[in-house]
Amino acid sequence: MADSSWLSKFPKMDRADLLEIRKYLDGAYRDFSREYGDAIEGFFSPLLDFLIWFEKLLVQSPWWAVLIVITGLVYLASRSWKMSLSVVVAFLLIGYFGMWQDTMRTLSIITVCTMLAIALGVPIGILMARSNRAQAIVTPVLDIMQTMPAFVYLIPVVMLLGIGKIPGVIAVVIYAIPPVIRLTNLGIRLVDKEVLEAATAYGATAWQRLVGVQLPLAGPTIMAGINQTIMMALAMVVIASMIGVKGLGQPVLKSITNQYFTLGLFNGLAIVALAIIFDRATQAYAKRTQKHMQGGHHE
Repeated sequence: MADSSWLSKFPKMDRADLLEIRKYLDGAYRDFSREYGDAIEGFFSPLLDFLIWFEKLLVQSPWWAVLIVITGLVYLASRSWKMSLSVVVAFLLIGYFGMWQDTMRTLSIITVCTMLAIALGVPIGILMARSNRAQAIVTPVLDIMQTMPAFVYLIPVVMLLGIGKIPGVIAVVIYAIPPVIRLTNLGIRLVDKEVLEAATAYGATAWQRLVGVQLPLAGPTIMAGINQTIMMALAMVVIASMIGVKGLGQPVLKSITNQYFTLGLFNGLAIVALAIIFDRATQAYAKRTQKHMQGGHHE
């Protein structure tokens, strides 16, 4: 009977061995962070300086000036008066309910994270579209990034860089970058082969084909990726507040620990307002560029 016990119980590693493996891996990571932590912090310090400067700019500038600039940018992207008016109303309400500073902090970190995600994601997407091998390597990594619980990769980032803005930015970018990479790859792969052949026949180099044909035609798909990346970055704001990222996430976190329903609701609604503004503006911009492209083709 003793022999059949392994049928009913799952064969598992000896606890001492498991503990040994965990100790070894934790120790190795700790040694790595002691050895290279300062160098990595030094590498990120220009980004930190920029983040602090940008946040100060938004928080300390007169509210009306910030509102004019944001509304102007939204109007340039969407060319819609209704959209611009709703932005003004949303921000006036946010300010009126005392959430202006937190919203500006969140806006600064989301803007920097989105810029970083685009700067890193678009080239990786282009590389994947160029090479099937790169696609085969990067796709599983993206799958892991999108399904791994966000708290899990907060741990190594915090161990390496402590608590603050930079770990928050890294965590947000890791969480939010996959859509922009995937959709850049998809957009370029979907470009009509005949159009590319025509460009080649006219003597366009690989770089000219990329900049003049592939990227403009893949533009709407890439914009959809950027749009999703912004949404995911905003979704990460509350989790990032756990590692010291100031903004709308912190009051939400406070309201969870102290059970302040209204505080959480108001700040949650401010995040929603930001998300809707970003979403509508980027979608309107994508539609406009698409129309412009189609108009150019018809001529």
